[in-house]
Amino acid sequence: MDAERFERIKNELVGAQRENSGIGTLKEKTLHAILKDYYAAGKDMQEISLDGYVADIYTGTEIIEIQTGNFNRMRSKLSKFLPKYPVTIVYPIPRIKYLIWMDEETGECTKPRKSTVKGSLYRAFYELYKIKPYLSDPNLRLCFPFLELEEYRLLNGWSRDKKKGSCRFDRIPTAFLEEVRLESLSDYARLIPPDLPEPFTAAELGKAVKEKKETAGKVLHILNYLHVVERCENRGRAYTYRICAR
Repeated sequence: MDAERFERIKNELVGAQRENSGIGTLKEKTLHAILKDYYAAGKDMQEISLDGYVADIYTGTEIIEIQTGNFNRMRSKLSKFLPKYPVTIVYPIPRIKYLIWMDEETGECTKPRKSTVKGSLYRAFYELYKIKPYLSDPNLRLCFPFLELEEYRLLNGWSRDKKKGSCRFDRIPTAFLEEVRLESLSDYARLIPPDLPEPFTAAELGKAVKEKKETAGKVLHILNYLHVVERCENRGRAYTYRICAR
């Protein structure tokens, strides 16, 4: 993680946007563009055609894909790339988010307001589930930059205040806070708190990491698939788990 480099890239890109009359003027969304510049050593490594697909970044030995949305789109690329190349998927997580509402007609924006929702690595497993068959591939690595960002949303929703059902317009990162990588089974195992008594249920894991039981259940489903944890005896109607790889 290089916070200074990230700040420099962010300022250059956002500054260029402002000179071009505001946000949303790039051909790709701001967050994706900034992360692509950050993780690529040079522009000549970006948007490289390989095996019928375009890789966000190709270093000559490794592919890096910046994925800011639905992981369903990754499956066909992974099927093609993983047999030949190491692939790192970069999935940004907003730890701190400020909401800014935009009027579609005038472009007028509200003042930033801090969201009460904080991004979580555990909730990212809802996306990882969509590529579950590829997670055990030794060529696949995952990278999660935790960011502070501003999220611009259009006032075009169906509710009276036009916020419910609204569309996200753009996200602009303001700070790089931390980076977490999952590259081995031991990395996945560290998602289980070391002081959590075994065997444990999804509800107990959720309580320990301050997530919903459903979120913890999704995490445990994948960890069980990867043989990081294994199921033990049931406790009532609930599965219990223990760690089999640290």
